[in-house]
Amino acid sequence: MSVEDFSKRPGIAFVAGGTGGIGAAVVRTLAERGSDVAFTYRGRRAAADALAEEVGRPGRRALALRVDLSDEAATARAVAEAAACGGLHTLVYAAGPHVPMVHLSKVTPSQYRAQLDADAGAFFNLVHPALPLLRESRGSIVAVTTVATRRFPVRDGLSSGTKGAVEAVARALAAEEGRYGVRVNCVGPGMLTDGNAARLIGSGELDEAALEITRRNIPLRRFGAATDIAEAVVFLASDRAGFITGQALGVDGGYSV
Repeated sequence: MSVEDFSKRPGIAFVAGGTGGIGAAVVRTLAERGSDVAFTYRGRRAAADALAEEVGRPGRRALALRVDLSDEAATARAVAEAAACGGLHTLVYAAGPHVPMVHLSKVTPSQYRAQLDADAGAFFNLVHPALPLLRESRGSIVAVTTVATRRFPVRDGLSSGTKGAVEAVARALAAEEGRYGVRVNCVGPGMLTDGNAARLIGSGELDEAALEITRRNIPLRRFGAATDIAEAVVFLASDRAGFITGQALGVDGGYSV
């Protein structure tokens, strides 16, 4: 793809959750396509420093920011720090804690509230201070959610319920902010070999029998990778998707068909 996607856009792209499997792939792809990048991390300082060193090079800025996205004030400060690099043209929400697979009957209301705050609340904490900056640049927001909001896999309600809230807010923002030239879209990953899916496999929450059933439910008969998600995110953020807003693109090998 052309490096010209972002090389002529003033300002910086901001990626929340930059050290996760998907977030790191998004950071790398944005940098490859010509964008300066700021990204957040919560505790993985070594991984953040390594990523910033990897994508930063002469003429390319890479800024790693330690932020707890559930902290409204700290998140607003991070957005302002990134925007001090010349403005903000793209906001990508690729954050979210590891979510165990569990039946909703075993999720307590307090656990569900905590997940809403950690995910949907964090998304709004990030979007709110960024909107004035994105209006100035006629920029773009892309939220990484889940394809489980369209085809529900059992024991995924703790994740899909809160990601569904993110998608609803994204659609509302698309409707309200379009008059300012701001586009808002979502990318819904299916089963991947990276990120949260990899953690579920590693923890044993998805055993080989479950994985084989999942493969059979995917028309392409394979799992995706973080780079597949990054390609969709960066496309939607770029001017090549300039007439696309309010959409949720499933990148799932056809699982949601």
